[in-house]
Amino acid sequence: MNQPAALNQSTALNQSTALRRCDWAESSDAMRAYHDTEWGVPSRDDRYLFEMLLLEGAQAGLSWATILNKRDNYRRALDGFDPERIAGYDAAKLADLLADPGIVRNRLKVAGTVKNARAFLATQQQYGSFASYLWTWVDGTPVRNRPASTADLPTRTPLSDQISKDLKRRGFTFVGSTICYSYLQAVGVVNDHLISCPAGQ
Repeated sequence: MNQPAALNQSTALNQSTALRRCDWAESSDAMRAYHDTEWGVPSRDDRYLFEMLLLEGAQAGLSWATILNKRDNYRRALDGFDPERIAGYDAAKLADLLADPGIVRNRLKVAGTVKNARAFLATQQQYGSFASYLWTWVDGTPVRNRPASTADLPTRTPLSDQISKDLKRRGFTFVGSTICYSYLQAVGVVNDHLISCPAGQ
């Protein structure tokens, strides 16, 4: 039996507006899990904030999927992302990291982990926690953009420009504005889930 035209239109509309993940997350099970459980979720856990800072820096010039697939290797190689241990890495440890096929063996990025650990600890000491420092930039409230499509997502913003500049002043490296914006999205300081995504509701 044919349905009335109005009902057909309603059904089509409901299908077209059905909630669905951000399209970038559909490339693999790992990306879907990351999207569903981490990306855009506000975090105030310093260890996690440090982990994501290092991973976002490692991503520079690469895809996030590449780094996500190496995440467990990074966790092993970098002592569970312990900033105090990483801050004390010596030349022998850096040489070991550069020989580790499980991570990105870029000399500047590997050296940057130590530099960033030391800057991270100094910022922690000044603010009581790195989370306190980071969330001060948005008065403790996530920025919620509700983009309609992936094409609407910026690669940098005035906020990421400011934080990037300040992080560099504090001695961090691999924290350009584009990396900073990805970092803010990752740890939930910015919520850029699409309006059609369940996580963006």
